[in-house]
Amino acid sequence: MIVPQGVQKDAIRQPETPVEQVQTAKAASAAGVRTRTRWTILAMLFAITTINYADRATISIAAPEIRKDLGLDAVQMGFVFSAFAWSYVLAQLPGGWLLDRFGSKITYFFSIFLWSTFTVLTGAAGFFAGGAAVAVLFALRLLVGAAEAPSFPGNSRIASSWFPTHERGLAAAVFNSAQYFATVLFAPIMGWLVHTHGWHSVFYVMGGLGIGMALLWLKTIYSPRQHPRLGAGELHYIQEGGALVDLDGQAGGKRAAPPRQVDTLACIRELLSNRMLLGVYIGQYCITTLTYFFLTWFPVYLVQERHMTILKAGFVASLPAIAGFVGGIVGGWMSDRLSRAGYSLSVARKLPIVVGMLLSMSMIACNYIQTDLLVVAVMSLAFFGKGIGALGWAVVSDTSPREAGGLSGALFNTFGNTAGITTPIAIGYIVQNTGSFAGALVFVGVNAALAIVSYLFIVGDIRRVTLVTSLVKPPAL
Repeated sequence: MIVPQGVQKDAIRQPETPVEQVQTAKAASAAGVRTRTRWTILAMLFAITTINYADRATISIAAPEIRKDLGLDAVQMGFVFSAFAWSYVLAQLPGGWLLDRFGSKITYFFSIFLWSTFTVLTGAAGFFAGGAAVAVLFALRLLVGAAEAPSFPGNSRIASSWFPTHERGLAAAVFNSAQYFATVLFAPIMGWLVHTHGWHSVFYVMGGLGIGMALLWLKTIYSPRQHPRLGAGELHYIQEGGALVDLDGQAGGKRAAPPRQVDTLACIRELLSNRMLLGVYIGQYCITTLTYFFLTWFPVYLVQERHMTILKAGFVASLPAIAGFVGGIVGGWMSDRLSRAGYSLSVARKLPIVVGMLLSMSMIACNYIQTDLLVVAVMSLAFFGKGIGALGWAVVSDTSPREAGGLSGALFNTFGNTAGITTPIAIGYIVQNTGSFAGALVFVGVNAALAIVSYLFIVGDIRRVTLVTSLVKPPAL
């Protein structure tokens, strides 16, 4: 059983309304000089998520050359695309447990370092031939997926500890919009690398960059109470605004045992039994279908259906990505603005999601358009909408139980990234059997419509929940 935050006496105190949260946080700022360290933390989350999505997208940019080099058909390429998501999904719950057990900083560091190392090794798949090359490519993508599993639950967990509720929509939108910025920044670079130096070079360059970022992560990320440059005013401000500053159980420079722990399996059952959370999970699956179309088949769509060169496709793919990035920032800003204006958290989160998914459905119109310029414009509108509606991680930060933030985010990400398995394979079969991408665009558009249905008719009120039946007594100190 899950009940709203505030029912139990020992539940974390949260102001009852968005307006009260804003007023409390403003009053807290008078407690001392307020620094802006949280925005530096957010900048690091944005940068590392950009590398994260760039590493995911390496396979799609290299795909046309890989298909020619290794002789793969559309269905085989669909399975290679899906390899990342199989292990990514399976590793979500273990990744969430690691975050809750060892904290965000060290777990995320090993995640970055390992996925980057496996990305470098993916470039060596070209030294094999035939079936061995396909097997090596598939296996390394599996390893990349498993290593990346803690990344987005880690983002959500860090945002929950560093940002007050009325700033959390923008914070989640910023790190989530990095998926589009990754394409804006790196798709042209990766397209040039493939064109000039061969598809192997993409994996060497991007993996090496990720290893460097892993080292920078250790120098940048801290929990709020341990950060050497966090002012007392900012700490008070974020804590009174709803930030879970003790999420990693750290105080006085030492790691303390969490005040309450959970039975992992019982916790999962408890989370899945909540209608609100289940609706959010289903909605995330549908929204992530759009993400994986863009990450996997979109460059192939431009080359095969629109007859662009891989170099041109790399640059063209960045245009919808720019629109998605802008949409992501607009969606987060819109959500927080609604919250500050006194609207309920449900309205503040749901309205941008519904509007965004309606815009995303416009991509179906590309089946009836011949002009490449107009196709790019419509795809840009669709991904602008997808960016606006990508507020799922803000909802997770708003609703996750304190004792199981990692598990809650991991379960959410498990549902969402199951789309990374189904979407590439389903589109592969559609393209193989029909010879075009028309059915694929309809498939993606229908998922956007189902996301709207989920948030409007299943989710209900959005609120933080408190675990009850899965709690166990704290260990003796």
